[in-house]
Amino acid sequence: MHCRAYLLLERDFQELMENNYKGIIAFPVSEDMMQWEAEIEGLQYSVWHGLFFQLSINFTLEYNLVPPDVKFRTIPFHPNAVDRYTGRPCIDFLDDPNQWDTSYKLSSILLTLQVMLSNPVLENPVNLEAARMLMADESLYQITVLKLFNQPLQLGNGSSVSSEEPQEFVKSVKDVSFNDYYETWSVIATSNTTEYYRTPVLQDPDFIGRYYQWKKTDLKQAKEWRLK
Repeated sequence: MHCRAYLLLERDFQELMENNYKGIIAFPVSEDMMQWEAEIEGLQYSVWHGLFFQLSINFTLEYNLVPPDVKFRTIPFHPNAVDRYTGRPCIDFLDDPNQWDTSYKLSSILLTLQVMLSNPVLENPVNLEAARMLMADESLYQITVLKLFNQPLQLGNGSSVSSEEPQEFVKSVKDVSFNDYYETWSVIATSNTTEYYRTPVLQDPDFIGRYYQWKKTDLKQAKEWRLK
């Protein structure tokens, strides 16, 4: 018989397939369903729309009593996005088991990350350079986001990925370790981060339902989304 975690992950996988959330793909890469890969696209009407960020998700047999270990494999230049050493997203309920709720599903995590990515919060940022740039010049910030996303990386075999081929770049990120990617990214971005802030997005258990209703609304302006 399969363990409880396996059955819950089968449920989560089925829920993802049935709802077909726009800009979100996730699938298991191990037979026991403990290891997953995911891809998140930024929301429409944000600078992140059209950019795809890859993640690895590792579950334990204690799921869903405890949260999984989630890491960005494509590191975004974002005020709130990640711990600079590990690639872990700065989401409170992923870091603190006391804030985790067993009603959360895998889709809850991925939708929260999609919202965080597309709606930066400038209070207590973890990436000070990104926050300062966004506050000072939003146009420059948007240009920098795109430049960094398409920045060629030096791969282990000495070859590089051209910024003129963004789709090939996205596929190649999986072959680059986090440390190598961050070393390249940090030289470009000269980011200073702090370890103390985590974004509380899912404190309300009804948040995901309301969020998805909002996301279906045809929002013409990014500021309108922020007001919601």
